[in-house]
Amino acid sequence: MGFCYTYYMKKDTFAQKVYAIIKKIPKGETRSYKEVAWAIGQPNASRAVGTALSKNTDPKVPCHRVIRSDGTIGEYNQINGPSKKELLMKEGALKK
Repeated sequence: MGFCYTYYMKKDTFAQKVYAIIKKIPKGETRSYKEVAWAIGQPNASRAVGTALSKNTDPKVPCHRVIRSDGTIGEYNQINGPSKKELLMKEGALKK
């Protein structure tokens, strides 16, 4: 039984763990998908973290604060709102 099977069988629990960590990231700071995966005790789950975030519809979960390990901002599920780059710049996490 691999990680993918476990993720899909328990995706609600997994996503809730991811969202709980994301909610703790202060304004003006970012974390990588890998750091979030480590924080929930699933160090090989970076992609699954991204998948969970792409499905988020709760505006209280600041998904825009999660970036790639190489420092690029990556994709963002912007639900009728500003872009990830705009949000991070507004919060001071990115410089112009």
